[in-house]
Amino acid sequence: MDKIIGLGNALVDALAIIEDDNILTEMQLPKGSMTLIDEDKFLKISEYFSRMKTHLANGGSAGNAIRAMACLGAGTGFIGKVSNDFYGNFFRDSLLKHGTEADLLLSTTLPSGVASTFISPDGERTFGTYLGAASTLKAEDLSLDMFKGYACLFIEGYLVQDHDMILRAIELAKEAGLQVCLDMASYNIVEGDHEFFSLLINKYVDIVFANEEEAKAFTGKEPEEAVGIIAKMCSIAIVKVGARGSLIRKGTEMVQVQAAPVEKVVDTTGAGDYFAAGFLYGLTCGYSLEKCGKIGSLLSKDVIQVVGTELQAAQWEKIKEEILLIN
Repeated sequence: MDKIIGLGNALVDALAIIEDDNILTEMQLPKGSMTLIDEDKFLKISEYFSRMKTHLANGGSAGNAIRAMACLGAGTGFIGKVSNDFYGNFFRDSLLKHGTEADLLLSTTLPSGVASTFISPDGERTFGTYLGAASTLKAEDLSLDMFKGYACLFIEGYLVQDHDMILRAIELAKEAGLQVCLDMASYNIVEGDHEFFSLLINKYVDIVFANEEEAKAFTGKEPEEAVGIIAKMCSIAIVKVGARGSLIRKGTEMVQVQAAPVEKVVDTTGAGDYFAAGFLYGLTCGYSLEKCGKIGSLLSKDVIQVVGTELQAAQWEKIKEEILLIN
C-alpha cells in the first residue's frame, strides 16, 4: 500500500458548542468560515471558552486527514511546525499514537497554533484560527528527504498564503516522484488567492478536493459544471455537495456518489478532511473511483456524528469491516 504524507498547519482544535451565533457576530467570524486571528483575539476567545465546556483534539485540515488515514491502516507522515509547549506536545503525541511519522519542526519564537472552533446548533462549525508556530513553517525548512518513501503529498489550501513554501514543497514532492493532492480548504481562502490556486491546479496538482462553495468561488459555476472545469486542469476532481454526496471526475469518467444517511448532525468539523482521507485511502488500495467516494462518504458520516474529529478504536474497526462490504 502506498504511503501518504500531509503538509499542513499543525493545530490543536479547541471545540465548544454554542447556544446561538451571537458570539460569531461579536468576534467578527463569518459563520462556516475559517478566519485567521491575531493573538489579541485568540486571548479574547480563550477567555470566552474558559467559561464553557471545551474539547481538545488534533486539528488542521491535513492533520485530520492524515490521522484518519492512519487509523484505517495506511502508511502516513506529516510535516508541520509546533512549539515545545502543551499544545505542541499534544499534537505530536496524537500523531505518534496513530502510527504517523511526525516530521515536526520546532519554533522558538511563537507558541503552538490553536483553532478555536465554534459549533452552532445546526452543526455548522466556524474557526477562529491562531496559527502561532504553524505560520513559521518556511520553504527553507523543507528538504527532499522529508518526501522520500511516499507516493502522495496531501496539501491543505489553508497554506497557500505562503506561495514560496507551497511551491517548494511541490517541487520537492515532484522530484521525489509523488503525486500532489490539494484540498481547497475554505471558500474565502479561494476567493482571496484565486490566481495562485489557478496556477497550482493548472501546473502542479494531480487531485483536487473542493466543496460546492469552494468550487463556485474557483470556477463561478454550480457543482456539476465546476467539477468538469476543474477536471480539465488536473487528473481527478472531487466536488462535495453536502447531503447530496459528491461528484467525481477523471477525464471522461464521471461518478456521483450519494451521501451516507445520517439521523443527526452533531458537528461538521472534519467532514471534508475525512472524506479526503477515505477517498485517498481507497486510491492507495487500487479501488474504483466510485468505491473511493463511498469510503469517503462513510468516514464523513461517522465524524459528523461526534464532537471533534476523534473516533473510538471500536468505531474504526467497524468502519474497516464496512469498507470490505462496499462494491
